[in-house]
Amino acid sequence: MELLVNGHNMEVTPRLYEYVEKKTERLDRYMPNLVERRVDLSAVNAKSAVERQVAQITIRDTRGTILRAEESSNDMFTAIDAVVDKLYRQIERYRGRRRRKHRPTGNATTETEPFIGDPLPFPYEEEEQETVEPRIVRQKRFSLRPMLAEEAADQMELLGHDFFVFFNAQENSINVVYRRNDGDYGLLQPEVS
Repeated sequence: MELLVNGHNMEVTPRLYEYVEKKTERLDRYMPNLVERRVDLSAVNAKSAVERQVAQITIRDTRGTILRAEESSNDMFTAIDAVVDKLYRQIERYRGRRRRKHRPTGNATTETEPFIGDPLPFPYEEEEQETVEPRIVRQKRFSLRPMLAEEAADQMELLGHDFFVFFNAQENSINVVYRRNDGDYGLLQPEVS
């Protein structure tokens, strides 16, 4: 299992790297087949001193599942502890969801291709301001893994996003699943005109 530790606006010291490695090395006991642990540590300029040190962990397994958690604190080691605890809770929720959904039905999938990349975040603005022109401030590239709409909805929930871009295996096209205001899901299926 690969460990990537990145520092933003701060230096990742050997002591900090070892601490991250120690705290995240047991994740594969709870979620087998992990291929990557990505830890992003950053120091931000926030008004509150409590939120200046931010730790974010993203893990991926061979089935393409991505789990992500983020916590902030006034101390980086405390932020790491909190984000690891949050990630363990997410893993338990994910495992419980898989147990409920995948009771013995005889439909076992055996996909071994890892999913690399994050879903593309779209900017959301409620009102357009007259004085400021919106602009693209961030771009991300990601690879798509064929999946069913139900799998995409699960992946969206695991990431905590309101939408998820995926390659629909049934339709053989790129689709978007999103959370509606009433709590249900919607599916966008573009057609070329």
